[in-house]
Amino acid sequence: MTPETEQDWAALLLRVRDDADRGAFALLFRHFAPRIKAFLRKSGANEPLAEECAQEVMATIWHKAHMFDPKRASVATWVFTIARNRRIDALRKSRRPEPEELPWGPEPEPDQADAMVLQQESRRLGEALAQLPEKQRSLIERAYFGDLSHSEIAAETGLPLGTIKSRIRLALERLRHQMS
Repeated sequence: MTPETEQDWAALLLRVRDDADRGAFALLFRHFAPRIKAFLRKSGANEPLAEECAQEVMATIWHKAHMFDPKRASVATWVFTIARNRRIDALRKSRRPEPEELPWGPEPEPDQADAMVLQQESRRLGEALAQLPEKQRSLIERAYFGDLSHSEIAAETGLPLGTIKSRIRLALERLRHQMS
């Protein structure tokens, strides 16, 4: 069987989602993996990175098939959104600076006045976070304390990426206002 319509692809992904159907996943893999790799190559990834990202995307599809909702997106849109986000994550990772050489010996003791100011600001920030609406606070905690990207939060929560970005932006504006 070679799926030809969006309904066919959706049916296969739903079989993966609902039944962990390896045969359905194999068909999805044969179709999408080379297309994802080509998409990543066109977006500037070198051959090894494109191959690695394509493998990661297909593994994500297998593990996160439960998040697919045919009412919200087509299979291709969902798959290529995952691929695009994986490419962005790879770019970010490659642009991170190398850690600087660690100095030998104990670090100097921090200035007590600086430590007090930092402690007060930390307390004020905690109080400001507690005053945020739960939906905003939860996203801020995931993004900044959980070190998750917006797309990872969207994948975890099932919320649209735009909603996540809006709530985080509003929360940060409230925090800036409360901290100033």
